[in-house]
Amino acid sequence: MEQDPEDHGPVRYGPPAPEPGLPVLPELAEVLAAAAGRTSTQESPGGGPILREAAAGYWWRRGLRSRPEDVAAAPGAQPLLLALLAAHGGDVLMPRPCPAWWTPQARLLGRPAYHVPTPAECGGVPDPYALLETVRRVRAEGGAPHLLLLSVADDPTATVAPPELVREACEAAVDEGLHIVSDETWRDTLHRPHERVLLSPAEMCPDDVTVISDLSGALAPAAWPVAVARFPATVRAAGKRARVLDVLTALGAFVAGPVAVAAAHALGEPGPVTTRAARAAALHAQVAAAAHRAVLTAGALARPPQAGRHLYADLGPLRARLAARGVSDSMELEDYLSARLGTLSPGGHRFGDELGALRVRLGTGPLLGTTPEERLESLAAERPLELPHVARALTALGSAFDELR
Repeated sequence: MEQDPEDHGPVRYGPPAPEPGLPVLPELAEVLAAAAGRTSTQESPGGGPILREAAAGYWWRRGLRSRPEDVAAAPGAQPLLLALLAAHGGDVLMPRPCPAWWTPQARLLGRPAYHVPTPAECGGVPDPYALLETVRRVRAEGGAPHLLLLSVADDPTATVAPPELVREACEAAVDEGLHIVSDETWRDTLHRPHERVLLSPAEMCPDDVTVISDLSGALAPAAWPVAVARFPATVRAAGKRARVLDVLTALGAFVAGPVAVAAAHALGEPGPVTTRAARAAALHAQVAAAAHRAVLTAGALARPPQAGRHLYADLGPLRARLAARGVSDSMELEDYLSARLGTLSPGGHRFGDELGALRVRLGTGPLLGTTPEERLESLAAERPLELPHVARALTALGSAFDELR
């Protein structure tokens, strides 16, 4: 691992994805419990036919025609991405910032990973011109870029890339011979789904995009690890999928049998699952908007959150006040805010941002309550911000930032 210039040491692991802060949906728990007596403890490599068929149907309903034979499943997005990177080979490009777990996967395989700046309006998708410049520079230096990772609905920035940017970035990538891996884990967590258009790269470049989705984004608890990938319907992609299955088999990365049953049920999107997902997204939207207001009021910067359970704040304008508290980089900012807020607040260095940039991801899950009862009350409330426990949590967040004004 690389040593950073400030001698803080390497970041060896990334923080978990933003937690939902909500109890498990009872219907899903019942499905899992009913399957717990299965004598077969795991699915076949890449997932069994029922799970793959459910995933294909999930994507079909989103305008991506899919077949079960073009789907692969794994116990979480990390082993699935690792297998994809191994199957494709070559150097990897990704936006800056990006999900904390992307870069470690490339490093684990010894692959160079190059971060490309994102435009001002959003994260998750690289600026097309910066992408072209990076690809040509890497090749001029003897590199072999083969893959572009992106996320239209993004962690950590909580933004949704506009369709025209997605189109330009994907066209630039395909013109340069890159295959695109589109992480769409957060696509079902849009804060205003009727106002915001999410365009999957697979809709524009169907032969050049593999889509991955971790069900912990909206459909299943993070404690039940399962993620699915949708491959293009081409002969070349079939070969890559076969290689992915080889890698998953070598890793022993099989979805547990009871989890596969629950995941297939969730991917089928019965009423209780879709209702919970929609209510959760609406709840996190309100809480994220309130947290965003608190950040801006203190003089910090942040793009308006549009998806997910988080926001990404830039405390650069508060650098002088932070320096007085011994905070001069994002690693120290992570320590300071995590202690002050009582919950992990990962710094931007975890997401590929520069260490000196004072950026941090703030999760909204911890703001929903401290007990299952409080969290369910938050979920059911028409005005969750007026609940005492939510109001207290937001006041504490605002106070932590007000101290820096």
